[in-house]
Amino acid sequence: MPDIRVLIVDDHAILREGIRSLLERQNGITVVGEASNGREGLEQVIQLQPDIVLMDVAMPEMNGLEATREIMEKFPKIKVLILTQHDNREYIEQLLHAGAAGYVLKRSGGREVVTAIHEVYEKGAFLESTVARELLASYKKNEDSSDDSLPYLTEREREVIRLVVKGKSNKEIASILAISPKTVSVHRSNVMLKLKVQNSIELVHVISRHPSFLIE
Repeated sequence: MPDIRVLIVDDHAILREGIRSLLERQNGITVVGEASNGREGLEQVIQLQPDIVLMDVAMPEMNGLEATREIMEKFPKIKVLILTQHDNREYIEQLLHAGAAGYVLKRSGGREVVTAIHEVYEKGAFLESTVARELLASYKKNEDSSDDSLPYLTEREREVIRLVVKGKSNKEIASILAISPKTVSVHRSNVMLKLKVQNSIELVHVISRHPSFLIE
């Protein structure tokens, strides 16, 4: 398998250097470039065609939200992974709706960042557990949306998605529910088929509109 080609976009040079140092020590990851703002990042994307853009949010000239929208419009196959200090729900939702494939907080450890890069590259999506819990807490406050066309989910399927949106892995869900990881995978696939979503990010979007799925 070829190395995952990563572009780092952040306005703090010392942070870019730290991330580059971290990633260059990992097998299977190559840092192809750096940019100090969203506009430079977009220019680098055009020139370098990376697999993943590791994107900050608050930057001069063009912020991460605007840059993500531009990249997704022009290069939909490139994945944008947000790396930021902001854990505000509005930030998270805006960036995910703009097309970001994942969201990691800067206070996370280096291992979490590396894991996120691999998950986004291999599976197309990643939500750090802290971010998933923030979204879940918000969705539980929403009023339920009544829609007779909503698909029926079994109680076991609901149990699985409650844990998915909390950021649990298939292995962790299997342990909690006392079932096999293979069974978890089957339930997860069935839920995504019923809800017509392709990955965990899209699943969270659906749950945000219909929080009744999370009622225990």
